[in-house]
Amino acid sequence: MQHHHSVDASGVFAGPQGADLRAMLASEENVLAALQVDLSADLRFAAGWVVVTSERLLACDPAGTGWRSWPLRDGVALKLHDHGGVGTLELHSPAAREALWRFTLAHHPQALRLVQRFDQQMARGAGNHAADDDEPSCPTCHTPLPPDTDECPACARAQPPQTSTWVLLRLWRFAHPYRKQLAAGLGLTLASTAATLVPPYLTIPLMDDILIPFQNGQKIDPKLVLLYLGGLLLSALLAWGLSWARTYILALVSERIGADLRTTTYEHLLRLSLDYFGGKRTGDLMARIGSETDRINVFLSLHALDFVTDVLMIVMTAAILFSINPWLALVTLVPLPFIGWMIHTVRDRLRTGFEKIDRVWSEVTNVLADTIPGIRVVKAFAQEKREAQRFRDANQHNLEVNDKLNKTWSLFTPTVSLLTEVGLLVVWAFGIWLVSRNQITVGVLTAFIAYIGRFYGRLDSMSRIVSVTQKAAAGAKRIFDILDHVSNVPDPAQPVKVDKVQGAISMQGVGFRYGSRAVIKGLDLDIRPGEMIGLVGHSGSGKSTLVNLISRFYDVSDGSIQVDGIDIRRFAVADYRRHIGLVLQEPFLFFGTIAENIAYGKPEATREEIVAAARAAHAHEFILRLPHGYDSLVGERGQGLSGGERQRISIARALLIDPRILILDEATSAVDTETEKEIQRALDNLVQGRTTIAIAHRLSTLRKADRLVVMDRGEVVEVGPHDELMEKQGAYWRLYEAQARRAEEDAQAAGVLIDSSLLHSAHPAGQP
Repeated sequence: MQHHHSVDASGVFAGPQGADLRAMLASEENVLAALQVDLSADLRFAAGWVVVTSERLLACDPAGTGWRSWPLRDGVALKLHDHGGVGTLELHSPAAREALWRFTLAHHPQALRLVQRFDQQMARGAGNHAADDDEPSCPTCHTPLPPDTDECPACARAQPPQTSTWVLLRLWRFAHPYRKQLAAGLGLTLASTAATLVPPYLTIPLMDDILIPFQNGQKIDPKLVLLYLGGLLLSALLAWGLSWARTYILALVSERIGADLRTTTYEHLLRLSLDYFGGKRTGDLMARIGSETDRINVFLSLHALDFVTDVLMIVMTAAILFSINPWLALVTLVPLPFIGWMIHTVRDRLRTGFEKIDRVWSEVTNVLADTIPGIRVVKAFAQEKREAQRFRDANQHNLEVNDKLNKTWSLFTPTVSLLTEVGLLVVWAFGIWLVSRNQITVGVLTAFIAYIGRFYGRLDSMSRIVSVTQKAAAGAKRIFDILDHVSNVPDPAQPVKVDKVQGAISMQGVGFRYGSRAVIKGLDLDIRPGEMIGLVGHSGSGKSTLVNLISRFYDVSDGSIQVDGIDIRRFAVADYRRHIGLVLQEPFLFFGTIAENIAYGKPEATREEIVAAARAAHAHEFILRLPHGYDSLVGERGQGLSGGERQRISIARALLIDPRILILDEATSAVDTETEKEIQRALDNLVQGRTTIAIAHRLSTLRKADRLVVMDRGEVVEVGPHDELMEKQGAYWRLYEAQARRAEEDAQAAGVLIDSSLLHSAHPAGQP
């Protein structure tokens, strides 16, 4: 008996459970998909399996009760959903739920394939014994392929195309504004190259008309010697002047191209939505905008120019060689095919090698970007050695990758030099043979050798540029990965102007997913202008996600959010956000003065407006106590200020722009009670006359809210004032009571600690 199964289901046959499964399968029954469930019903880690075959659904529970089986009959359905990082798979019959399995979201792709295979089998009809092997699927991820194509769309999105040197041509969009300067530089390059080819040609008459006749007893003509030497000097000076001019012009152009590239990349990065930054590391993005653009700049200013010069020199030298003696010129080209083959072979290795070096180098910068901003945490937990080891490991990895690439490059460069030396030896041998047969003169051979030296020198230089070109291509690819990314929160083609906002917010059927995880589902809510709404619920219920959607940091997956009756997706993003004030749990301050941080949203604000906002935020008093008042420098991320002081500055920052919609995301959760009272008085000034949506860790701080919105698993379960919701004794009442019990337990525990400390202070050591 032989069974067939998909590649992604092969792991199910390992171990004792796999042996039991093999024994259960019928002769022609094939395993189509398998899901490894790693959580028990009470959410403890345990191993189990859910398997779809061509005839039925099989499951081995984490509880270890053995394999169970359900035939594929009409009315049976598999339902997949997730919440809070836990996936749930349910098997339903028309009468009831038959079974339930839980797993971490790392197994979500397996679950999707399992449900897909299950639905396919149900569509074919229960009892279909035909193997599923005839259905085309991706050999990598085993996802069924669309009709009439061999390309898997999932893999095409997941695997970026390999870097090609042609990506450098995309830099033309940045070079286009400087096309006149580039044309002038190219003309100067052509002229300087031609000037450098004059001296070898003048060696022919020097040898044949002056030196060789002198050896045969003839007198040297001084005027003729001065003429030829003057020609050599003039050509050298001309080549120097032209080379200086072309180098200066092209260096200026390349610097401007590099600056434009950095600016464009950074501006595009700022326009991308938050989900892009959620999947990137700070050090990697810094490396792309910094070192990658520098690498491209060096390539454009130096090596691209050298490459053009080399090509012109080789073409012009080859033309001169063929004009002097075609047969000797053909012999000169003997090493060229071998060098070309080596360049083609090594180029691919260099390309992949430099891409890997870029990724490894970003690991080094990531350690720096993680550690330096978090240096206080590093020192607080005495982890200096650990972070030093992290950096040492990343640096060692970078060293190993570079060493591996250098092995290839160190073999390639001397080999090209050897081939050019062999070619020069062949030319010498063939040239001497031609001189012995009186087919060419010694002067011609001397000039030929001089030209060949330049020809092979430029050929060797071109081979070395391969390395630099591949570095620049790898860097350009990483830059264009940013520039090609389209924001998930785009501006509309014809945005609606936002002159004045009343603050009425309407949410209709709002749904949102983080990747494959549903966070908001079918949410409906209307908020009146000037109303204060308090969002409450357990962690992971979707509160912060909802305010992110209102701020349009993300766009809804389903439904719509309207402000004053207009879908917010019809507004220009920047215009819309100018009417929103945001106060976060962790206020972020930039390096600069207090006044600059308060005026961040309104840089043109006067000092009087800044002071008025600080007074309303109850920040004026502590600012005046600083050494330089409003001109006192704030360290990076607000170093030097307490959490409450940073929060009040962020409230002043929000007050200054006078927003019509205000969002408070846990604005007082990270401070002590006294500081909270101070911040709360500042917030009372801030919320006056504004539509306010507040998330608070302590429910007691939301008593002033007009309505409370209770969320659970991405849905609104209760709406109403505090007193009304308490009378209902529903979800809000349970949250409030649970928090009150925790507060009482904390108070009792604190009381025990106080009593204990008093007891020890009242009875010194050694006394009863």
